[in-house]
Amino acid sequence: MATTTQQGGQRQGVNLNTGGTSAGQTGKDFSQKAQDTGSSAAQKTCDTASSATERAKDMASSATQTARDMASSATQTARDAIKGAGDMASNVGHRAEDTVSTVGQQMRNLAGNIRECATGEGLIGSAASSVADTLEAGGRYLEEENLSGMGREVTGMIRRYPVQALFIGIGVGFLMARATRS
Repeated sequence: MATTTQQGGQRQGVNLNTGGTSAGQTGKDFSQKAQDTGSSAAQKTCDTASSATERAKDMASSATQTARDMASSATQTARDAIKGAGDMASNVGHRAEDTVSTVGQQMRNLAGNIRECATGEGLIGSAASSVADTLEAGGRYLEEENLSGMGREVTGMIRRYPVQALFIGIGVGFLMARATRS
């Protein structure tokens, strides 16, 4: 069906036939292409989102693993440092124990030398014998007790006599201050 109208002396034609094959086919083709394009765009968007999600998961997993590795490395370094410090302290302790034992042995040797050189009679002989006995007892004590035994004994004395220990500490501190001031 076609209508013609006249405007200003010219004829215009409008085709009202919608059942024609060219216009209807073009609309269907356009609609199908729009659906295909929309479907394709949706699929690409979905694939991109899925790919981005996978990359984010991989990056998060990688960051987590790196953090774990760094924490493990730091922990191991700290353990090694603590073990090294403990070994060093143990070595220093053993050396100090050996030194104290050696001093005790030297004191006993000195006591023996004093006994050999001193005359057995008179005031000088009895004083030398007394000094030798004291040196020998002190040397034996140092050899047997070492530093750990002496520490336990000092702790026991402080517990038994706390006021006297406090005054001794004040006196030693005063003497040390005077000695460093000069």
